[in-house]
Amino acid sequence: MAEVHLENVGFTYPGSADSTLHGLDLNIDHGCAHALLGASGTGKTTMLNLLSGLLHPTEGSIRFDSVDVSELGARERNVALVFQFPVLYESKTVLENLMFPLVNRGWKVVDARARAREMAGELELESALEMKPERLSLFQKQLAAIGKSLVRTDVDLVLLDEPLTAVDPAVKWRLRQILNRYQQGHELTTVYVTHDQTEALTFADHVSVMAEGSILQTGTPEEIYDQPVSREVAEFVGSPGMQLVPCRVTGGEIDLPGFSCREKLYRDGGWTLGVRSAWCDLVDEEASPWQVTASRLLGTRQGEEIRLVTVMLGEMRLFAETVMDCQIGQRVAIRADRVVLFESDDCG
Repeated sequence: MAEVHLENVGFTYPGSADSTLHGLDLNIDHGCAHALLGASGTGKTTMLNLLSGLLHPTEGSIRFDSVDVSELGARERNVALVFQFPVLYESKTVLENLMFPLVNRGWKVVDARARAREMAGELELESALEMKPERLSLFQKQLAAIGKSLVRTDVDLVLLDEPLTAVDPAVKWRLRQILNRYQQGHELTTVYVTHDQTEALTFADHVSVMAEGSILQTGTPEEIYDQPVSREVAEFVGSPGMQLVPCRVTGGEIDLPGFSCREKLYRDGGWTLGVRSAWCDLVDEEASPWQVTASRLLGTRQGEEIRLVTVMLGEMRLFAETVMDCQIGQRVAIRADRVVLFESDDCG
């Protein structure tokens, strides 16, 4: 498995006046699971195609370890690519599909069969080996397609292009679990493209959030969630996204009626405050200007019911996750464990 290095990579499709990708700098460590996260049209799949060799950068360079692969094709890069929808030979059994990439590269049939069976065992496909794709569930088809891509032993990089898109939501978690276990067990350098932040934050060691052809932030899932560097990242990541409100900080305290933070702040002046619902709790306070407008049960935590409560101050709205059983119209104060402060210019 290779380390991957992108340096000032850009790409413009022929005939287009505008670049699809620009100024991409990224390092992916050996054995790392790295997610490219962003909405549709942000350039994620184009970037994946550059890594695979299906496209070549119009500027900058791509290196696997110390080798510049910018102009090499997919076969020369030893890359495995898994698509959104299963790609299988309909006339072949699962076993034959798994064997095909190996036999095609000169493996002896007996060795290819043994390796295919080993792969099927790791992906929990043993019971389907003699079936053809028409008899498989969509879940099994995608597992077989993943196995067909990963069965080779000389792969430098695994690229996953939204592989859970076509899978029933009820079994997505299981497919993600199997993929995660295999990736970690074999220390595969993996790039996972998705618009689903749950997939990105639970599968990857590191995440790059993309927008408009550039990388906004790269970090661990915890860093992306807790320490977003821009409003765009803050609002995109999280469900709900980070809440942003204008405020002033005076003497290390937030000057916002009915709102306080347990941590001391060391940047006075005008800011845009970012806070997540999971960082907020509520206390009953009749004099507070914040009023409860909605409440719904989220689930339980350590045996206690947790509610997502909406509170309003004029046109300003915030969410808080609390064990407090609030009533509509109740006056409450907000107590945050921590906040993030953004420069006013950054937040518009």
